[in-house]
Amino acid sequence: MSRRPHNLQQAIFGLQRILRHFLPEIRQQSRLIFFAFLALLAETVFRLLEPWPLKFIFDEIILTGFQVKDTGLPLLNNLDGIALLTILVVALVVFAFLRGAMAYVSTVGMAIAATRILTEIRSNLYAHIQRLCLSFHNKAKTGDLITRVTYDIDRLGEVTVIAALPLLTNVLTMMGMVGVMFWLNLELALMALTIFPLFVFSTVKMSTRIQKVARQQRKREGRMAATAAEAIGAIKVVQALSLQSLLEKSFAKQNQKSLQESARTQKLKAGQERTVEILVAVATALVLWRGVQLVMQGTVTPGDLLVFITYLKVAFKPMRQLAKYIGQIAKATASGERIVDLLEVVPQVRDLRGAYPAPPFQGKVEFRQVTFAYDRKTNILQNISFTAEPGQRIALVGASGGGKSTLVSLLLRLYDPQEGQILIDGHDLREYTLDSLRQQISIVLQDSVLFATTVRDNIAYGCLDATDTDIEAAARLANAHEFIMAMPQGYDTVLGERGTTLSGGQRQRIAIARAAIRKAPIVILDEPTVGLDNRSERTVTEALNRLTYNCTTFLITHDLKNARSADQIFYIEDGKILERGTHAELIHLGKRYATLYQLQATVGDISQNQKNGRGIETETSNSIYN
Repeated sequence: MSRRPHNLQQAIFGLQRILRHFLPEIRQQSRLIFFAFLALLAETVFRLLEPWPLKFIFDEIILTGFQVKDTGLPLLNNLDGIALLTILVVALVVFAFLRGAMAYVSTVGMAIAATRILTEIRSNLYAHIQRLCLSFHNKAKTGDLITRVTYDIDRLGEVTVIAALPLLTNVLTMMGMVGVMFWLNLELALMALTIFPLFVFSTVKMSTRIQKVARQQRKREGRMAATAAEAIGAIKVVQALSLQSLLEKSFAKQNQKSLQESARTQKLKAGQERTVEILVAVATALVLWRGVQLVMQGTVTPGDLLVFITYLKVAFKPMRQLAKYIGQIAKATASGERIVDLLEVVPQVRDLRGAYPAPPFQGKVEFRQVTFAYDRKTNILQNISFTAEPGQRIALVGASGGGKSTLVSLLLRLYDPQEGQILIDGHDLREYTLDSLRQQISIVLQDSVLFATTVRDNIAYGCLDATDTDIEAAARLANAHEFIMAMPQGYDTVLGERGTTLSGGQRQRIAIARAAIRKAPIVILDEPTVGLDNRSERTVTEALNRLTYNCTTFLITHDLKNARSADQIFYIEDGKILERGTHAELIHLGKRYATLYQLQATVGDISQNQKNGRGIETETSNSIYN
């Protein structure tokens, strides 16, 4: 992460950093931006011309009693007073209309360009987040990431039109008017600019404070979003443990601090605006005091003084509004830096140079002296080596935290090992592109995630090219077709978020259908039957057996009766394979696996005897569609 700016120079560096990152998107809209800028220049020209009809009306008509003399413009010298007055009054309207039209064109053009640019940036940011590795997402706050994709992008768009464009317009106008003021009268122009050093000093000092507070506020808003997302995502646990009051107090505390920071920002902006108003009033008074004397001496005309005072008021209008613009731009800079910070995070797992699409796998998997650590300090897996032949069933058993899930995560290249190699059909995984690798591996988790869309879409996510026939065939394989058809809209029924409107067994069967439609040669099963009642477990197990037929299968399980039929069983503890072999071989070995299996068998017999004694067999389903 880059160092945060604490002064104006570093703030400018921050803006340059943001623009450098977004330059490719900006270039795509360069033509529209160019025409919008031309309209902006035209608006500035017409704004400069607006006071001049008043000067001629004052000098050539009012003071001369309609006796037109030398206006300095040959086309107007031969006109009588009424004709000249008519032309000048019409010119006032025309200049105002043209200025407004050019302002409309520049504003709309810049707004459209900004919208297109930020839409592209949002898409790129979302895609980038999707590709960041799990080690990043395990540490990041979900709510904060969502805030960057939504609110921070919107903040950039708002400021482009509401602050940046008006500020650019007013700065160009001020530069043009100051130039004309020097042309009209050097002495008065110098007097008007006496306040400029004071203005720069107060602006730099105040803008630094505004930027600091705005940045703190953006960080706090990100933390608030993360807190809210975490609580809402775990609402079942929150309510079950009666944590509502505790979390409400925590959120309210952060919310109150955010309010205080927002109020402080408003106070700073308001204070600077009042300071600038006083400085402009002082400059206007000085110009009037000296300007009237020069008019009486005949050095300047009353019309010149009128144009001068008008320019002074208009030219320094952006100075009065600069505090507001700086506050908005400071917030946008903070948002832009948060976006750039995220874009600069390099995925640790990505396609390597020269990676190519994987060919159809046969299913042979090899781990060669694989060592892995999440923090590069404590090894989760240590010197793991084994070979799984095509079609074999590998059971990974052992105590929780031993590294079983990490092992299959490495096979999916959710992480890369620090040492060793993982090969499929004799080729290192890193030779293949990530998408082509993962498309040939199916996975069913203990808590399978379903999306808040139709059943059809949830199954089709396993293979985006699947037809309706493929989807139904996969559902039938997973023993899901019947309960799907019993839903209100069948396959077009929209599920609740994370599939909460289904029972555990129904969720698992749809997840199995999603895995089956992929027709992958390698399948990973991570505790797929945990938490299911007896009937659901039998149904899911039947579906899993069909899913894994002739596939190289990795089964993570704590229930050793599910591991008995495996071709190889690995007992993993503390990141090492302590025992390996078939069920019979490990039982004969008489060590950890055999002891654990005997313990589970004994407990299972006692539990079954108690159940039979009561004559009770509980089978439940929480589906709202039953």
